Amino acid sequence: MTTSTPQAGILDEPGPPQPPRRAPGRVLAAALCGLLGAGLLAGAGATAWSEHRDAHRPPPPDAAYRAAAALWHSAPVDRLLPPVLEGHGAGPGRADRSWIRTALAPDADCAAALAPEWRTALAATGCTRVLRATYTDATRSSLVTVGLVFTPADAAAMAGLRGRLPAPRAYEFADARRAAWTTGVVPEAPVVVYAVSAFADGRTTDAPVPAEEATRQGATGTAAEAGLGHDAQGASLAVERALAVLAAPPGSPGAATPDPATGATTPEPRR
Repeated sequence: MTTSTPQAGILDEPGPPQPPRRAPGRVLAAALCGLLGAGLLAGAGATAWSEHRDAHRPPPPDAAYRAAAALWHSAPVDRLLPPVLEGHGAGPGRADRSWIRTALAPDADCAAALAPEWRTALAATGCTRVLRATYTDATRSSLVTVGLVFTPADAAAMAGLRGRLPAPRAYEFADARRAAWTTGVVPEAPVVVYAVSAFADGRTTDAPVPAEEATRQGATGTAAEAGLGHDAQGASLAVERALAVLAAPPGSPGAATPDPATGATTPEPRR
């Protein structure tokens, strides 16, 4: 008779190791850290976007207007008083005109550059600095002095100057040679732009006439018939336009750049 030894029971094979249990407090802390990190990243992104937006947002118009009062020393002189001024349709019969800069004055204080009656008229607005340059036309038969009078005034005070300023002084030619003149207040900046024209041959005139009179249809007289009223008005408008471009807030439609080769600008018709 055969006997057999009972076999021992087979031990169960061990299963896969179980992950250690985490304490509920640690799980909550990890979740909170994750949320905090995401919040910090989102906040940093929002701050960067806000700073980028603010850096590219045009300043308010009044801020740009106030900043323009410093253009006399912050902007290149070739942008304020360009070497060449182009006046499309600015001559008699709407002929194109151009003027070439022949003399550039150092920036001057108001007492040295302006006549007493001008300083009196500017008493309410103040006067910071004066820039001047003289131009000649393409035929070299006329001269035009253009000046920029910078003030610290606000727009309302500047508007009060319109129509109250007399004939300005010239630069590089005597006052007795003045033939026609004009003045304008730039809407975009606390600046008066003026221009006074003369014959290049040195002849004198009885008294300078306003360019608006010398450019009227059918106007007679030496300045009108020689186109010197058009020279004063056209050169003044070209410089006004150059200044308006510099004073315009960055990114605004008016902040176009003049021709980089010549610095020339095209004047807009005065309304």
